[in-house]
Amino acid sequence: MARRRKKGLERRIARERILILFRQAEKEALRGNLRRSNRYVQLARRIGMRYNTSLPSALKRRFCRKCGSFLLPSENSRVRLRSSRITITCGECGHIMRMPYLRERSSRR
Repeated sequence: MARRRKKGLERRIARERILILFRQAEKEALRGNLRRSNRYVQLARRIGMRYNTSLPSALKRRFCRKCGSFLLPSENSRVRLRSSRITITCGECGHIMRMPYLRERSSRR
């Protein structure tokens, strides 16, 4: 008879591994080894899909959804701020990601 796995424990371990892989990807990208950093991102995404865990929003912005490359601002991506959105352009494939943002307006209210 097969043992039943604990999903909560597996997902927690998967999230920890994803964070470790993204840290490693950042280190390798800063060293100039972009192929290895792209591979770490690919592995992290596979772990997330296998254990049905979503990536945190901060990590979702760190890679291109079209080509899967790790985005390092000013190295292989361009970041622009407009009036109400952030535009990130991938330097590898040219894919454009747009994300909304709001400036703090608490002083007016």
